Amino acid sequence: MSDKPLVIEIVAYAPTAFYHCTHCEVVWKETGFSEGLHEEQVRSALPPDMLQDYQAVSDWVRRLLRVYCDAVVVKVIDAASLEGFWKTARHRLGRYPAVIVGGRKRFVGADFDGAEAEIARQLAPVPVAA
Repeated sequence: MSDKPLVIEIVAYAPTAFYHCTHCEVVWKETGFSEGLHEEQVRSALPPDMLQDYQAVSDWVRRLLRVYCDAVVVKVIDAASLEGFWKTARHRLGRYPAVIVGGRKRFVGADFDGAEAEIARQLAPVPVAA
């Protein structure tokens, strides 16, 4: 087991919300103009099946952080971003969501059992010879 946390990268289509500058956001909020606007953007940013996959990713990340705490660092990468394109090409990801554990092992699809088993394996304490 290393002193450094295990890096887990998740490439998935992520909902996007657009914001104004901080000052304008305060004004819009105080006037009530933007009430519910950002929530609506996130809800309508992805088709239902992709939103369901993103919810599964979100639930799994929360669970990972609850179980492994500081032993893991989770990075969610939007598949539509330049970094998402690069990760897809470099790791030959065919579908999303996709999980890259420790920069090497990859798992594709919303069934995270294989990825979680690899995380547990990499974080397992190494037995010390007597």
